[in-house]
Amino acid sequence: MKDEYDFSEAERGRFFRPGTTLVPPVYLDPDVLAFLTARAEAHGISLDELVNALLKKDIELIEAGE
Repeated sequence: MKDEYDFSEAERGRFFRPGTTLVPPVYLDPDVLAFLTARAEAHGISLDELVNALLKKDIELIEAGE
């Protein structure tokens, strides 16, 4: 960071929003992305919907095995 930055008028927490959920980006391998994109298009749904459905099924399987 440069020494000449002036934070004298800065306001702590100016952009803080309580209860806000951070949605981190998810990066897929190119071959996985291509496969899932094709499946989503074939089913007429968005990639987000398909990935969420697959992950929810995996969660169910994990919880059933515990």
